[in-house]
Amino acid sequence: MIRFLSALLILSPLGFAKAEEKVDPYDQSKVALEVEPPADFKGKRILIVAGRVSHGPGDHEFFAGSAILVNLLKQTEGVWPIMARDGWPKNEKLFDTADCIVMYMDGGGGHPAIQSPERMAIIQKQLDRGCGWVNIHYAVEYPVKRKVGDKEIDVAGPVKGWLGGYYETGYSINPHWNAEVRALPKHEITKGVKPFTLVDEWYYGMRWAEDAKGVTPILQALPPDNTRRTKYTESRKGEIETMAWAFERDGNKGRSFGFTGGHFHRNWADEDYRKLVVNAILWAAKVPVPDGGAPVKFNDADLNKNLDKKGKAEFKPILPPEKKK
Repeated sequence: MIRFLSALLILSPLGFAKAEEKVDPYDQSKVALEVEPPADFKGKRILIVAGRVSHGPGDHEFFAGSAILVNLLKQTEGVWPIMARDGWPKNEKLFDTADCIVMYMDGGGGHPAIQSPERMAIIQKQLDRGCGWVNIHYAVEYPVKRKVGDKEIDVAGPVKGWLGGYYETGYSINPHWNAEVRALPKHEITKGVKPFTLVDEWYYGMRWAEDAKGVTPILQALPPDNTRRTKYTESRKGEIETMAWAFERDGNKGRSFGFTGGHFHRNWADEDYRKLVVNAILWAAKVPVPDGGAPVKFNDADLNKNLDKKGKAEFKPILPPEKKK
């Protein structure tokens, strides 16, 4: 009995072991939203906009993934990440002071950035002043045109100027496949990043701006030919494809980054994967990237926090990513 009691003792006022605090994986209330820095802050502001609830558990966890990015960016001195939710900030003035805008959300015809000419004008204004522009996963998909009221507005033209290229439905393709990134180009975005192999919904076959001017491929791999299910991608059998790219906008107006990964939430547990994305955000914000890459310390337990409630309200642990080769 004495040995049993002593096993329960810990350094606490009462001397009894506390039950481990349970974390509700769906409690998002502790994530600070749209919080601006102090008035005397002189660093870079990064606005991260998380999309609405999408897909099933562990997929398209935009809110939880954005919260992870906020925590990762806080590890770089002189950077203040600001997170907004549901596809568009309540305080639109946050766009005017952002040094980089990150959009991690559903795209296509429902892309929040193109829902009206007014919204497109807000984005264009920021990019014209040199603000960084980062689109993650589905956010790289845009329609060629969009009908607003009785008018049809051009989307593809402006977006090519924003991002350098985009996912076009019926032209590009979005399979799940195990991308083996065998080599990386020399670029600030790849500092400290080692080649990796991960399963994700890696899009490819982007519709590039003319001659892909200003575009630098960052992640490339050889997809299985059986994933080429559009006329354009089928015509490129055996070709290396680009899944992430950097874009320096005309006239040195600013920097953009497109990243097609981000479907599987578990992949944030991979150090090289998250370092590459954080490096890219810093680069787009014109923050010098350290030689070893940005610090991206991470607790795997954070994968199971701030999740969206999808389907059954039962928490299922997210499996770790596949082992690297």
